[in-house]
Amino acid sequence: MTTAPSQARPDEQDSAFLAEARSRIGTAGQPQVARHPVNAPAIADWCDAMGDDNPVYNDAAAAAASIHGGIVAPPVTLDIWDRGGLKQTRSTDDPQAATIKTLESRGFTSVVAVNSELEIQRYLRPGDMLQKVLSLEDVSEEKATGLGVGHFVTTRQRYTTTSGEHVGDVLFRILKFKPGTGRTAAPPADGRPVLDTSPHLRPRPGINRDNEFFWEGCRKHELRMQRDPATGELFHPPGPKRNPATGKWELEYEVCSGRGRLYSFAVPHYPQVPGFKYPVIVGLVELEEGPRLVSNIVGVDRDQLEIGMPLEVTWLDTHPALVEGATDSRGPITIPQFRPAAPARQETTRAAGGVSVGDKLPSWVKDITPTQVVSGALATRDFQDVHHDRDLAHARGSADIFLNINTSVGLMARYVGDWAGPEHIVTATRVRLGAPAYPYDPLTFTGEVIEADPASGRAVVKVRARNSLGDHVSGTVEMLLPGGSDYQSFVNNSAQKAAQ
Repeated sequence: MTTAPSQARPDEQDSAFLAEARSRIGTAGQPQVARHPVNAPAIADWCDAMGDDNPVYNDAAAAAASIHGGIVAPPVTLDIWDRGGLKQTRSTDDPQAATIKTLESRGFTSVVAVNSELEIQRYLRPGDMLQKVLSLEDVSEEKATGLGVGHFVTTRQRYTTTSGEHVGDVLFRILKFKPGTGRTAAPPADGRPVLDTSPHLRPRPGINRDNEFFWEGCRKHELRMQRDPATGELFHPPGPKRNPATGKWELEYEVCSGRGRLYSFAVPHYPQVPGFKYPVIVGLVELEEGPRLVSNIVGVDRDQLEIGMPLEVTWLDTHPALVEGATDSRGPITIPQFRPAAPARQETTRAAGGVSVGDKLPSWVKDITPTQVVSGALATRDFQDVHHDRDLAHARGSADIFLNINTSVGLMARYVGDWAGPEHIVTATRVRLGAPAYPYDPLTFTGEVIEADPASGRAVVKVRARNSLGDHVSGTVEMLLPGGSDYQSFVNNSAQKAAQ
């Protein structure tokens, strides 16, 4: 008599699967050599995508006169040079690739980066030929996350030149998850309905002959103010074209810059109505041309507001046209709002003695567009389809394409670099990703100095970037500033190695 073979129980199958997924922990692959050396055109592409205008990356004359003595690559590009391109070829002994294959066999097919830590030994220069050795540090047990049920996979990559010089390390963690298994948003705890925040539910403004020029300007993204042609005086809110001083019907309009400062503000709480995102911040904005106007302040939390903070206009298209071509309230409606003005890039590098714990960086609101998402991924040689193809992103459980982690880190590095100045030295970045960054949901960056040592020149800036979904990036940038002993040692060491 023949008996049927025994079947493994589900818990035994799960245990065997996890053991297989974790069997390569502690192993390392063979050195993987980059296809191409570090090069100036790729550096320029990265700077274009991030909007980073630091001259030591892309201005040969300025870079030659700097402490670097020539063009250097942005330090956070350390882990882009060895990527295989669109083909994404991998070594057969890569423990991460083998582990991912095991996870995908059980349905964990979607991927998102979670953590990235870069430690920089020296800046890269055009002509450097890199190689890396990747080791698998950990594969977690199954976890339930907002994106879905999955496993965290942690690797460490050691980068050297092909001659063996150690240039940096990257600790990288991804989540491999099953699409469609994520958690849905919980309803409000008090049981109240979630308000519809679609802006077309707002009341339409009353448009008449006196203020039509203002609203027509808004449709064209022009902030128009009435102007007395004789005195140059500007008036707001808009009214009849009759000059109140002379009685003549002679008022014209002028297009203002859209720049100003926060003169005062209030945060009303009740009643709440559909069409608005709460809390609503109502600000009195003093334009640099003089007039003041009331508008919403966006892209900043209540506790980040400061009287006098620089602001710039941004535009919200609220209502579609009821009658095509109409210039009155039946046409499309665009309203002006204000957000923190983009901070100017520091032209000279901050000295170690000029930075203190508690110093705050000015807020930066960065628009996220599909072009930003795609260009950032391409500039960092990331061909994961969730960063380029909306349909495939949907199929993998994402609401849209989204920023890859290298772009998020690149924008963070640009934000801190613009504040610190062109010759700051980044020694490490440590980043944790949270909510995804989708197109048309701006990121607001804020930062604060949490460590500062004037003797060594070491400083650490804590950075946070938020959007409507919550924290997208939180982490730190560790740097060295001129005037400190460690700063000069790093520069001397890098120059010696580059000359060898």
